[in-house]
Amino acid sequence: MAGSGQHKRGMTDRRAYMGRRRVRVPPSVMRVGVRRLGRRCLNPAKPWAVQRARLEQLDKTVLMPRGTTVTERTIGEVRVHVVAARGQESRRTVIHFHGGGYCVGSARTAISWAAHLSAQAHCHVVLPEYRLAPEHPYPAALEDARAVMTGLCGEAKPSSLVLSGDSAGGGLALALLLSLRDDGDTLPAGAVLLSPWLDLGRDRRAVADLVRRDVLLTPAWLEACARAYADPPAWADGMVSPLRAAHGGLPPLLIQAGTDELLAPDAEELAASAVAAGVDVTYTRWPGMWHDFMLQPGLLAAADSALAQASWFVTKMTAGPEGK
Repeated sequence: MAGSGQHKRGMTDRRAYMGRRRVRVPPSVMRVGVRRLGRRCLNPAKPWAVQRARLEQLDKTVLMPRGTTVTERTIGEVRVHVVAARGQESRRTVIHFHGGGYCVGSARTAISWAAHLSAQAHCHVVLPEYRLAPEHPYPAALEDARAVMTGLCGEAKPSSLVLSGDSAGGGLALALLLSLRDDGDTLPAGAVLLSPWLDLGRDRRAVADLVRRDVLLTPAWLEACARAYADPPAWADGMVSPLRAAHGGLPPLLIQAGTDELLAPDAEELAASAVAAGVDVTYTRWPGMWHDFMLQPGLLAAADSALAQASWFVTKMTAGPEGK
């Protein structure tokens, strides 16, 4: 990726580790921790500022491979963090939009995943700090996503770019693809969607078994986020709920989800709709895994597996002569 950063720093040893020394956490133990995280940080009874502050404290403890650098810069008037593994000067770039229901979270929420992906896929990962609701409701996040994409297309060929996002960020990545497609713009090489939130109007209480099994998300929190992001009449709009749009003409998609998450139906229905529309889709479900489990590489074996698949996808999609 072209362009120099405004601020560059290396991760300290306290927050870094060598891959061969990683210690994986049993899923049963991780599940307990994730449940506590959800109850403390994603609580609709708490103000957004409190939820954000609690997540920010958690994000300070993330682990990254030794030598990872994080460069802060501005692209299209949007502040971004550019993550690169040691000595990485790649010509392929992943643009990843963090999750948080469009209301909480930041680039640091997904920075560990980004660092591991950079190391494995030999890419740079750009993490935009898009504007959050309710202070900045739809279409602010999509405008910011579009601005970053436009800026990067001025530095690199679209064939060297892959979009990505987790949870609400997955919905934002898909909405950006749809916006580019509808405007006749050149599309990126592909998109990676992790536990994507794609339908803001779906009744999440309708599948009681998923409500019980999801240890991170609750219907009440998702409803609060949806109302903060857009008025209910707008939830049927394909740019707000991209599951409700037509999916033909999209680039290849990698969709990952756990079976034990409220958003599992979104991933499954998108895969079916996109395949029916002729899109190249790779859809993988991990049994017994919860929402956004993929963001714990190095700690969780299933997350390592999901990361390896994402690395394969990014490398494959940008491997042609145009993407090199």
